[in-house]
Amino acid sequence: MTTTNPGTDAQLARWQRFRNNRNTALASDYGWLTLTSFQWLEDKPAAVDLAPGLWSTDGTTAFLTAAAADGITLVETGAPVDGTISAALSDEESLFWVQYGGGDGRQVQVELAMRGGRYAVRTRDSTSPVFTGFDGVPTFDYRPDLVVEARFHPYPEPVDVPIGTANPLVDGVHRSVGELGFRLPGKDHEFRLQAEEEKLGALTVTFHDETNGESTDEWRKVSTARPRTDAQGNQTVILDFNRAINYPSAFTPYGTCPMPVKNNSLDYRIEAGEKEPGLL
Repeated sequence: MTTTNPGTDAQLARWQRFRNNRNTALASDYGWLTLTSFQWLEDKPAAVDLAPGLWSTDGTTAFLTAAAADGITLVETGAPVDGTISAALSDEESLFWVQYGGGDGRQVQVELAMRGGRYAVRTRDSTSPVFTGFDGVPTFDYRPDLVVEARFHPYPEPVDVPIGTANPLVDGVHRSVGELGFRLPGKDHEFRLQAEEEKLGALTVTFHDETNGESTDEWRKVSTARPRTDAQGNQTVILDFNRAINYPSAFTPYGTCPMPVKNNSLDYRIEAGEKEPGLL
């Protein structure tokens, strides 16, 4: 007779709910799977790929000039664009600005983005085959041994670390708030990963491991709950590598996703979480 561990069964059920929610979020309308282009705006009005109208920027504001016959409307109001409109964003902000195409005029939405101090547009096409053919991200089998307790070592102040991104023309910054120290099965040394703080004090770590480029994308990320203080005064979190997920750049060449900081590389095969999507 085989005896199952109720705790493991509960963990597995929670992970399956997490996976269902993750796949549902990826399959959302005009989400990451619908990206079909990324283009920088120039200082003179010019056409861009896959979108009608003339687009430009003066460095602080983006402009679009179009005629009613182009069939472009504002995403927010549905009002037609007939003439010149403008929008201004701060760095790292995005705006689902205008839409066009298809029977209802909403097949494609154009996202205006400010990245690295420059304006760009990304088209999001609801008929993209990456989106319409999506049936979930492949994953490794659930690994209870890769659910580990980690100690959080906060820095006195956050440290901004320059990093690269999935787009070689866009630089990024990792705001490290501290390090997570933990051990992994079969290894006798402690690993440390720099972490960023998210909403409500949650932590996210972006990391390389030895599966990258084989069964997984070039890097992944995993998030934790807010650290808790134990009886000894240590701040701890549960680091569940079964919840390691891909960045959007794993699904599309048009992402500007952050790379890991230099030291966030594990000499270990994290055979848990999401695999290489294999959708492109």
